[in-house]
Amino acid sequence: MADQSKLSLPVVTPETMHFWEGTLEGELRLQKCLDCDEIYFPPRPFCPACSSRSIDVFPASGRATLYSYVINHRPHPAFDGPYSIAVVELEEGPRMMTNIVNTIQKPENLLLDMAVQVVFEKVSEVIALPYFQPAGDCQ
Repeated sequence: MADQSKLSLPVVTPETMHFWEGTLEGELRLQKCLDCDEIYFPPRPFCPACSSRSIDVFPASGRATLYSYVINHRPHPAFDGPYSIAVVELEEGPRMMTNIVNTIQKPENLLLDMAVQVVFEKVSEVIALPYFQPAGDCQ
């Protein structure tokens, strides 16, 4: 995974605190609008569909499919190359940018629509980053 000392880490804000508390507990948390039922990511204090502030936080399944990716072969101070920069579509609907880990970074191992599962890497006392790896016997 990443070299933790060379990562630029996100800043925890009141709007994102539930998400980062969840990742530290090994849980991917999403928000759902109680007025229009929209499930969304990234975290925000209002629904992006209807602007309602009546929202609920709930644990996501952690299951997703690989929607899109690129394999980066250029050097990065925090990652040994090559590494994938990916968008996954969560089982609950929202899409999320991430990295695919725990597999050889070749196109034959990263098939669009393949099942992936969230894994977490604790990188500080307040941040555990969510990555995704091939699910089941896709590894």
